[in-house]
Amino acid sequence: MILFANAKINLGLHIAGKRPDGYHNLETILYPIPYYDVIEFYPSEKFRLHLYGKKLPGTVEENLVSKAFRLMKNRFSIPEIEIHLLKNIPPGSGLGGGSSDAAFLLSGINQIFHLGLDNQQLRQLSESLGSDCPFFIENTPVFASGKGEILEKIPLDLKGYFLVLAIPFISIATSKAYSRLK
Repeated sequence: MILFANAKINLGLHIAGKRPDGYHNLETILYPIPYYDVIEFYPSEKFRLHLYGKKLPGTVEENLVSKAFRLMKNRFSIPEIEIHLLKNIPPGSGLGGGSSDAAFLLSGINQIFHLGLDNQQLRQLSESLGSDCPFFIENTPVFASGKGEILEKIPLDLKGYFLVLAIPFISIATSKAYSRLK
């Protein structure tokens, strides 16, 4: 199966305060954009993740795609898979590339192995992977609050507008950016 995992942008970001669990309450509009990572996966004798394109920090085991597979493997009787991930979305750019990859893999595994999970169940599973992951299950414009996991669909269509992405040559992990807030 081949998946095209898109990025997202935040239209505004209001950080409403720090939570007792260490996360921050936020309010933002999340909007999907046509900037894609490409994921190919198929059943295999053992799990493998091959990475291409943009260099990713961390180990293969720490990658959200690996974590998404392990989550599904631990919950459902699915075979091992081999994954080829072409990273186009720069890590640490705030575009949600890792979250998108993980969410798209959950949906792809659900589809190819006929697990019968609905989007609500996929969103719940994806929450354990990252706050942006549930957004990519529905992948439509939303007002996001809480840690980013409380999603309210909104009627926003930016077709006909141009988006210019200016991505500097730096990478900032979301956790590090939020840890610096006062």
